[in-house]
Amino acid sequence: MEGELAVIMRQFNRRIGTVEPELQERIRQLSLAQLEDLAEALLDFSNVQDLIA
Repeated sequence: MEGELAVIMRQFNRRIGTVEPELQERIRQLSLAQLEDLAEALLDFSNVQDLIA
């Protein structure tokens, strides 16, 4: 799970820029299934508002 989280955070940083610490903490609290869904969804993200939504 830590590896999945690390990859997702790197993808976010590359796709939308630095993620605020409070959002990073919310992401860390997701289950593995939720992280997998987020990893797929982030391919369509263009800004941090997409992450928040």
